[in-house]
Amino acid sequence: MMKKKDDKNIAITVKNLHITYRGLKKTSIRASWHKLGSKVELFEALKGVSFEVEEGKILGIIGKNGSGKSTMLRAIAGIFSPDKGKINLHGNTISLLSIGVGFNKKLTGKENIYLSGMLLGFSEEEIASKEKDIIDFADIGEFIDKPVKTYSSGMYSKLAFAITAILETDIILIDEVLSVGDAKFKEKSYNKMKELISDDHRTVIIVSHSLSTIAELCNEVLWLNDGEVVMQGLPDEVLPKYEEFMK
Repeated sequence: MMKKKDDKNIAITVKNLHITYRGLKKTSIRASWHKLGSKVELFEALKGVSFEVEEGKILGIIGKNGSGKSTMLRAIAGIFSPDKGKINLHGNTISLLSIGVGFNKKLTGKENIYLSGMLLGFSEEEIASKEKDIIDFADIGEFIDKPVKTYSSGMYSKLAFAITAILETDIILIDEVLSVGDAKFKEKSYNKMKELISDDHRTVIIVSHSLSTIAELCNEVLWLNDGEVVMQGLPDEVLPKYEEFMK
C-alpha cells in the first residue's frame, strides 16, 4: 500500500541518506606496502539527503559534477547501499536507465534483454512477448545477436533505453541517457520518454545537465550541491536560482 500524505500517493521516500565512498589515496606502490593503514580515503557523496516524490511526478535532479546526483539514482535503484538513512519505494517496481549499468558485456544483446527483464521482476514469458518490440525500437540490426562488449556507446544506449521503455515499470530512473545516440534516436527516445511520463501513475526521476530538458519534461526539480539538498520545488522557481549559482 502506498504511503498517503495530504491525500496524495508517495512513490519514493528518501530519508536522511548518507553514502560514503572508500577509496585509495594516490601513493607509490612501494609506499603502499609499508603504510597499508594510511591508504584509505573517505568521500562523503550524500550527506543526510531527504525528499519525497509523489506518484506520477517527473522529478529532475540537477547539480554540478560531484554533487551526488548519480549516486542518488543508484541508491534508489538498489545498486548502492546507504551507510545511514532509508529509501522506501512503497512497493513500486523500478528500473534504472544509465550507460554502463545493468548489462553483462559477455552476453549478446538478446540475452541481455532477458537478463535485464528478469532483474526488473518480469517473467520469461512477459519478456518474450515484448522481445520483438524491444529489438525493433533499439534498431541495432545484427548486433542484437553479438556480445554487448562489441557495442558502441550509442548502440548500448539504444538497447538500454529500449528495454526500459518497453518493459514499463512504476518508477523510471534516467541518468543522462537522453543525450546519447544519433540525432534520429535522440528524437525517437525523447518522444517515447514524453509518452511514458504522460502516464499519471508512472514516476520518473531524470538526472541531466541539460536545463532545457529538465524545464520541458519535469514538473519538479531537486537541486543537490556537495551531497546536500539546496532546494526542491517547481522548475521556474529552482532553475533560475541554480543558473545564477553556476555563474
